[in-house]
Amino acid sequence: MKSTLIKHGFLAGTLLGLPWVTYAYDLPTVNLGMTSFLDGGLPAGPGWYAQTYFQNYDSNKLVDANGQKLGLPKTDLNYQVLVEQISYLSNVRVKDKASLGMNFLIPFVSKMDMDDGLNNAAIKAQSGFGDIMIGPFIQFDPVMGAQGPKFVHRFEFQVNLPTGEYDQQKDINPSNNAVSFDPYWAATYWFNPKWTASTRIHYLYNFKNDDPSYAFAGANDMQAGQAIHANFATDYAITEQFRLGLNGYWLKQITDTEVDGEKVKGRREQVWAIGPGAMYSFSKNDHLVANAYFEQDAENRPEGTRLQVRYVHHF
Repeated sequence: MKSTLIKHGFLAGTLLGLPWVTYAYDLPTVNLGMTSFLDGGLPAGPGWYAQTYFQNYDSNKLVDANGQKLGLPKTDLNYQVLVEQISYLSNVRVKDKASLGMNFLIPFVSKMDMDDGLNNAAIKAQSGFGDIMIGPFIQFDPVMGAQGPKFVHRFEFQVNLPTGEYDQQKDINPSNNAVSFDPYWAATYWFNPKWTASTRIHYLYNFKNDDPSYAFAGANDMQAGQAIHANFATDYAITEQFRLGLNGYWLKQITDTEVDGEKVKGRREQVWAIGPGAMYSFSKNDHLVANAYFEQDAENRPEGTRLQVRYVHHF
């Protein structure tokens, strides 16, 4: 995912820029809304976890730096992504206050439809495997109160590796073709045993792509700017098994993209989204989460609707 057009709550594609305009879409795909409720800790303690995400993204509005729709006959984008995540929380302790673990994720863009109204003369796209994401983490023990947990949090040092499908002649690719470092802090706070609030805050640093898109004609390398992005959610337990809540995300690029070492103005990206969500726990080892997100105030990226289903299993 390179000048990513998608950056979807988690995966899929990159739109570097059209060959005849100066619009951006430079950031890689990051976690926008993939995680939400009770995010500060793994639900069932040490061991192996398998998580499956399915996400559908729809947009008919690709926007420029002023939030205005691009000047194409159509800007209709739809993609679907399947993400498999394996997590391991070990019994290795850190000063009797935390445990060490590891996450591994691989996305697959199963569907990628882009209609520019010009038979894809302006925007070309492809599906396929995305970039592997791997990250060691430190999971801190929960802070307990009289009625149960009050606070739990985690630090992860996530790295995205350019292992997926990438074609310099495509505007939208499953791979970013560059390494990125995307560490985060995740936390959950219990207002009471039924009501919680969670967040996951990332700092994104991108390294160089030495095979940039044809949109950067003649360039030797391109480096997307740095960004901050975060997920946030609050939920209330209607029953012991069923939770309802609100979830959202926010993205803000904070430094300029560089091409051959020169800063390029007017390409910074931003977006935020909010929507409803629900979580059903079949047991302490099996959980189903559904989220909807409606994007707002996008700049230099798509603005649309994201729907996601996530299943978590502890072995």
